[in-house]
Order: sequence, then structure tokens, then C-alpha cells
Amino acid sequence: MADKIILVDTSILIDYYRKTEKEKSIWVNLVRQGYAFAVSVVTKYEIYAGATPNQLIFWDRVFKAIKVISLDELSIDTAVVINSALKRKRKQIDLADLFIAATAVAYNLPLVTLNRKHFDRIDTLQLMD
Repeated sequence: MADKIILVDTSILIDYYRKTEKEKSIWVNLVRQGYAFAVSVVTKYEIYAGATPNQLIFWDRVFKAIKVISLDELSIDTAVVINSALKRKRKQIDLADLFIAATAVAYNLPLVTLNRKHFDRIDTLQLMD
């Protein structure tokens, strides 16, 4: 599984940060299973936008250790398709989640999240349990 990359949602990183016992986090569990990780640049934005000055060193280390996927034309084109499908069902999600999901779909990466409520709406998205 070491060659299998998972896109990590913001909720997974926040869960890891908040846990006193980091080894009980979902992220550490996935590391033990041998997965490699990436995040959307949107996740990086969400983390830094909510971080306090005291947290910046921690998050700098995290983002140096994992691949950050830019929001590119392929991801945006995928987001347009996903949003259109969600709009027809009247089940749209917020823009940040849409861009994170579109990145996962565009790059054929499974997504791990604690926010399944929104992401479950996207038929083309592979969610990890």
C-alpha cells in the first residue's frame, strides 16, 4: 500500500492536531497501514487560515512532509461537473469542500475525511472508511 496515495481532508489534520494521544488519530492509523498522503492546496489554506501564531511551526512541518496538490485547470473542470450534478439534485456543498473533492476525483485519489455528510453526495468520489 505504500504506493497508494490518499487525499487527506482538513478534518483529518485537525483531528490529528487536537488529539492528545496522536497515535489514536485516524491519520496515524493510516500511516501504520502504509499509505502515502497528499492534501489539496485548499486544505492547506483552511489550516493556515484557522491557525494561531503558536501553531504555525507545527503546520509548517506537516506541510513539508506531505504533497500539496495545486488547484489547477483539471481540478476546476472537475469541480464544474461535480457542482452541476449536485445542483441538479439540490445538494450543493460549500466551495472549499467542492474543490477538495474535485482534486481527489481529478487525480483519482481516495479521500479520507471526518465530514462524510457533504462528501457522500458526490457519486464520482471514492471515500475511505
